[in-house]
Amino acid sequence: MAFALTPERELELADILGRYPNKMAATIPVLHLCQDQNGWVSPEVVTFVAATCDVPVAHVQGVVTFYTLFNQKPVGKHQVWVCRTLSCALRGADDVLHHCEKRLGIHVGETTKDGQVTLRTAECLAACGQAPMMQVDKDYHENLTLEQVDAILDRLKRS
Repeated sequence: MAFALTPERELELADILGRYPNKMAATIPVLHLCQDQNGWVSPEVVTFVAATCDVPVAHVQGVVTFYTLFNQKPVGKHQVWVCRTLSCALRGADDVLHHCEKRLGIHVGETTKDGQVTLRTAECLAACGQAPMMQVDKDYHENLTLEQVDAILDRLKRS
């Protein structure tokens, strides 16, 4: 089935396309717009973006596979990214990650059985001075303790 944006997102698409010198330059923001609606970048989304941006499907697929923020398969309602860069690693990122795995009952790259949470790692989330940290959806949680991680995960399970 072909992918289509909602009428509200069609307006956002027109705004996005109007900000760039050519349609190809809008590929990444258009992908984000589609992923926000669909939850992931399906083959139908890739085809839609290629047609919208007047680029080959292979170009869009290359963008999707290069950038880790594009979901190449369905994910949970919430995404938890644990930063593993050196600053975070030195301040307990491995403990945070293993704690998340234990609490959620999944490993990195997996989604909880209820579809609520997908657990991921990132090489850098640009908060080195506030390590360890994790990103939950679009929110940063910094200077984490395991107790704070528990509170965050409890909130996700209730939402």
